[in-house]
Amino acid sequence: MAKRLLVTYALWSLGGPFGLHHIYLGRDSHALLWMLTFGGFGMGWLWEFWRIPGFVAEANRRPEAEKKLQDRAPAMSFTRLLGQMLIGIYFGIVAVIGLSSLGSFYFIGLPLAVGLGVYLVASLGNQTSDLVRTMVAAFVTSPIFYGRSISMLPISIVATVTAQQCRRYKSPKPEREENLSLRLYRLGLAYLAFTAPLAYSAFYNTTVTINYIAESIGAILDWLSIFPTLSALLEGVLLLPYHCWTLITGGRGFGSGYFSEWENIYQFVHSFQQEKQDLAYKVFGLDRAANLEDIQRSYRELVKLWHPDHNRHRLQEAEQRFIEIQEAYETLSRMRKTKHS
Repeated sequence: MAKRLLVTYALWSLGGPFGLHHIYLGRDSHALLWMLTFGGFGMGWLWEFWRIPGFVAEANRRPEAEKKLQDRAPAMSFTRLLGQMLIGIYFGIVAVIGLSSLGSFYFIGLPLAVGLGVYLVASLGNQTSDLVRTMVAAFVTSPIFYGRSISMLPISIVATVTAQQCRRYKSPKPEREENLSLRLYRLGLAYLAFTAPLAYSAFYNTTVTINYIAESIGAILDWLSIFPTLSALLEGVLLLPYHCWTLITGGRGFGSGYFSEWENIYQFVHSFQQEKQDLAYKVFGLDRAANLEDIQRSYRELVKLWHPDHNRHRLQEAEQRFIEIQEAYETLSRMRKTKHS
C-alpha cells in the first residue's frame, strides 16, 4: 500500500520522537533507534522535517527500482558514519551502566552492545552492512582496551570503519508487507532488552549509575580535549538539557529529592576541564600563574624522581605516580596549545 506524505507528517508531529512515522513507513531500524534515543536526542527528530518527503518516496519505490541499486555500493555518508560512532559509544555507556557487574563484561557485553549500536545505524533506511564482520571487529578490539572507561570509543571506531567498508543496499522489499503486530512485538522486545537493565540501575543503584556515567563522559571529554572545538561542542550538547530546564524553572535545577542526584552529572560536565587542570597543577606543585618553562622543569624533575627504573624498592607506587605525572603534563600541554591556537 502506498504511503502518504500527509499521514507521515501527522505521525511525525504526534509521535516522532518515538519513531511512529518510521513504523508507518516500514523503517523499523530507524524506529527502534528513535525509541532508544528519544528521536536522536530531539535533534534528529527535528532535522527529519525536511527529509520526510525523501523517506516517503523511498518507501513507495517499486521493487524493480530497488533491484537496480544492488549493482552498486551506497555512497559514503559522513552523517551516517558519525552517527554510527556516536550511537556505538552511547550503547557502550548504557551497557557499562546496566551490565558491567556481569562476568566477562569487557569481553562479551561491551563489544556486543557497541557493535549492535553501530550496526543499527548502518541498517537505517535502504542500506545495511555485514553484521558478522561488524561484530567480529568489535570483539577483536575489545580485549586491547580491557577495563578502560574509554574502551567503547576505539571499539566503536573500528566497528564503524568495518561497517562502512561492508555497506550495501538492502534486498528489495517483498510485495506483501509484514504483519504489523509481529513488527511491533520485535521492536518491543528490543526496547525492553535495552531499557530494562538501565532502568534497574538508574532506580536501584542511582549513585553507582551516576558515577559510571560521569566517568564515561569524563573519559570521552578527556580524549576529545585534543580537539578543542569538538570537545566544547560535546560539552555544550550535554549541558543543553540542563540549561533548558533551569531556564524553565527559573534556575532551580532539578530540585530536591531523587532527581537532584542526577544534577551531579551536569555539574561534573561543567567543571570537568577545570578539575583536570587543577589536579595537573597539584601534581607538579605549581599554581595557575606558572608558565610553560616552570611546567617543563617540574615535569623533568618528577620524571627523574619517580621513574620506575629508579624505584625498584617501591615499584607499584612509582608506576602509579609516573602515570599521574604523564597525564598531568599532557593535560597542561593541551591546555597551553589551546590558548595559543
